[in-house]
Amino acid sequence: MRLTMLGVGSSAGTPVIGCQCATCMSDNPKNKRSRCSSLITLSHGQNILIDTGPDIRLQALREGISHVDAVLYTHTHADHLHGIDDLRAFCQKQRQQIPLYGKPDAMEHIVNKFGYAIREAGDYWDLPILSVNPVEQMFELFGTQIVPVPILHGRLEMYGYRIGKLAYLTDASAIPETSLELLHDLDVLLLDCLRYTPHYTHFSLEQSLEQAAIIGAKQTYLIHMTHEMEYEAVSKMLPSSVQVGYDGLKLEIADF
Repeated sequence: MRLTMLGVGSSAGTPVIGCQCATCMSDNPKNKRSRCSSLITLSHGQNILIDTGPDIRLQALREGISHVDAVLYTHTHADHLHGIDDLRAFCQKQRQQIPLYGKPDAMEHIVNKFGYAIREAGDYWDLPILSVNPVEQMFELFGTQIVPVPILHGRLEMYGYRIGKLAYLTDASAIPETSLELLHDLDVLLLDCLRYTPHYTHFSLEQSLEQAAIIGAKQTYLIHMTHEMEYEAVSKMLPSSVQVGYDGLKLEIADF
């Protein structure tokens, strides 16, 4: 399967509005970060989105995404959810309902906030046509096992996901021991890394490197970064098994 990093930025994105720091003013395209989301393309061609942030429309246009077959939600903060209405373009094109998957409380939140989009297909396609599917354990999607990985985002319990040899852990401040047991034998890990200094709801760079060493994936990519994290500067600080993610990066990964 293939993973495309649609966005690796934090909630403000980079450049930050009104900021003139070195990262925001950089002409290095790897310092241009849209809000955090990724796309999994399975070996048979199905596209699974991870989150629908507010930049999803531009990300889809940039990457030429022609269809979306399902969405995995990590949690329902605005920078991971509020592009949900842009799924209507895919519903219109595909003429089919798109299923959403996530924690039961996340699915309930989506129903309460975006209830107009949770409906069955009919004669009109001017709105998203979505279904909610609460999950609490491993499930199968298009013949592929999806493993929810509970993690902590401050006091909020949310999901990361493991798919084959890939794990995606955004917005993490702690990984319970029971979840670490789900992360053995990874080829690729995408891991939250907000900034240099500690934050109560996210890993700092030092904490991300500690977690990467514990998990031991063959390669770890840092995601969900603020404008403090200048690409070249951070890259020079990392061991060979860790890299800085960037918008548009594509990885081929074993799906079993």
